[in-house]
Amino acid sequence: MKKLLKSLSILLMLTLILGSVSACTQKQQQQGTTQGSKKIGMVISTLNNPFFVTMKEGAEKKAKELGYEVVILDSQNDASKERSNVEDLVQQGIAVLVINPTDSDAVANSISVAKDKNIPVITVDRAANGVEVACHIASDNVAGGKLAGQFILDTLGGKAKIVELQGIPGASATRDRGKGFHEAVDGKEGVKVVASQAADFDRQKGLNVMENIIQATPDFDAVFAHNDEMALGAVKALTAANKKAVVVGFDGTADATAAVKNGEMAATIAQQPDLMGSYAIENAVKLIKGESVEKQIPVALKVIKK
Repeated sequence: MKKLLKSLSILLMLTLILGSVSACTQKQQQQGTTQGSKKIGMVISTLNNPFFVTMKEGAEKKAKELGYEVVILDSQNDASKERSNVEDLVQQGIAVLVINPTDSDAVANSISVAKDKNIPVITVDRAANGVEVACHIASDNVAGGKLAGQFILDTLGGKAKIVELQGIPGASATRDRGKGFHEAVDGKEGVKVVASQAADFDRQKGLNVMENIIQATPDFDAVFAHNDEMALGAVKALTAANKKAVVVGFDGTADATAAVKNGEMAATIAQQPDLMGSYAIENAVKLIKGESVEKQIPVALKVIKK
C-alpha cells in the first residue's frame, strides 16, 4: 500500500509539473513572442512602389548587419491585408513590429493586434492616428511640401497656375505634404491652384488624372505631385498632349532622379527611404534590448534639381 501511495504521489507531482510547463508554453505562444526573440516584423504599405522597395532593402541590410531576423510583408495598399499581415507576424513570435501604414486612421486596428500582445510598434514614413507607438520615423513632410511650392514659385518668377496631384486620402503623408505646399503658395498674388485631385500615389492613376485635368483645365504651367510615381505618370500625360509644365515630385526615387537629369521633371523633394528602413531596424533592436528610443526621429530632405 505504501509503495502504491508513493507511486501515486510521484505521478501526481509529475502531472503538476508537466501541466505547469504546458501552461507556460501556451502563455508564451499566446503573447506572440518569447523572451530573447530576435525576430522583427515589418509591414509595408506596398512593394509596387520603388520608394518602399528601397525602404525594405535598407531594413534588410541593417538587420543582417546587426544579426537580427526581419520578416517583411506587403499590404498591397489594403488595410484589411495590413491587419492580416500583422496577425501573421504576431503568430510568428516577433519581438517588435515596424509598420508603414496604408492609411493613418485605419492602421490603428492593425497596431492594436500587436499592442494587445505587448509588442512595441514603430511607424515609418506615415504616422498612425489615434494610437500611441514607441517611435515614429519620417521626413518632415510639411517642410517638404513647402520646398516643392517654393521651388515652383522661384522657377516661374512668383506667378503660377498649379495642378496638385494628391496621394492616398487619409494618409499622413498626403495631408502633410499638401499642408506644406499650400502654406507656400496660398494667398500669393498671381498664384492659383487650378486643380487638386487624388491619384493615390500611383503612377498609372497619376497618368489618368493628369489626362483628365489637361482636358478639363488646360491652362496651367506647373504640377506638384505628392510623390514621384504620380509625377512620372503626369509627365507621360503631358508628353502625349505635347504640353509643357514644371513638374515637381516627392521622394527622390531613381526613376524620378533620372527624369530630372533628362529634363522631363524639374525637381523632386528627396527623402531617403533606405535610411528610414535602417533607422527602423536600429530602433527596433534598441527596444528588444530594453533601451529607450526617441518618440520622433526625423530623416533629412533635399531638393534634387537639374
